[in-house]
Amino acid sequence: MLWLSLLFGSIVGLSLGLTGGGGAIFAVPLLAYGMGVPAREAVAISLVSVGLTSFVGFLGKWRKGEAELRTGLLFAVAGMLGAPLGAWVGRQIPEAWLMLMLSVLMLTIAWKMWQKSCRTVVQTQVCIPVETSGVQPEGYANDGPSCQRDAAGQLILTSRCARLLLIVGVAAGILSGMFGVGGGFIIVPALILFSSMSMSRAVGTSLMVISLVSVSGLISQLWVGQSITLSITTLFATGGFIGLGVGQSVAHRLSASMLQRVFAMAILAVAAFVIFRNT
Repeated sequence: MLWLSLLFGSIVGLSLGLTGGGGAIFAVPLLAYGMGVPAREAVAISLVSVGLTSFVGFLGKWRKGEAELRTGLLFAVAGMLGAPLGAWVGRQIPEAWLMLMLSVLMLTIAWKMWQKSCRTVVQTQVCIPVETSGVQPEGYANDGPSCQRDAAGQLILTSRCARLLLIVGVAAGILSGMFGVGGGFIIVPALILFSSMSMSRAVGTSLMVISLVSVSGLISQLWVGQSITLSITTLFATGGFIGLGVGQSVAHRLSASMLQRVFAMAILAVAAFVIFRNT
């Protein structure tokens, strides 16, 4: 069973490396149904693994200049405030219902990612100039409905922009506390849509946010008395590191549209299995 921890952790890390978020959505079902770990413990183990793996991924992106610390910290602070609330809510819900709610969340994510894959080519064409030159193309600052950027590509943090980013961050934190997910499937699209960030920078920034929010979620779980099995957690996290490295290497060789569609189908399959096991 311990080797399954390594294998399943690598699947989560692979997804994080490929997409910058969303891999954690697999962690709890894999632990709960693949290894028989109680659902609430699976949430805590997921937070440890996802947090550590995301932090390592963020460091790599940060060294390449593909992460925005100020924007990420704003998201992270909001998420860390929401995580304890999510952990408390999760403790009030029976495990079977918690898993069913997770499956509904997974179905929603799969649908959104499939829709997003149809627009990826257009988004990539917009983002390329930002990464190559560091200067926003004319008119780019107005793409976000509430956040804008100056000529140098720096986010103009107005009160309306900060409010919007804080709301999304709190939502990601609540989901993290409840289900052991990092919230990257919310954070990455939000960064692109609301702050006019490029895909590559959104992935790097998301990994930073996920790592910090996961810490808050884990502390919240431990605070309410949840224990974790150290051997399973260690191997699951180790597998995450291995998968992360592979995912980041492969991500540069595959189209974003194809990645999103394959990922959506995988989430759909896991969600269907979770529903089958709980009905």
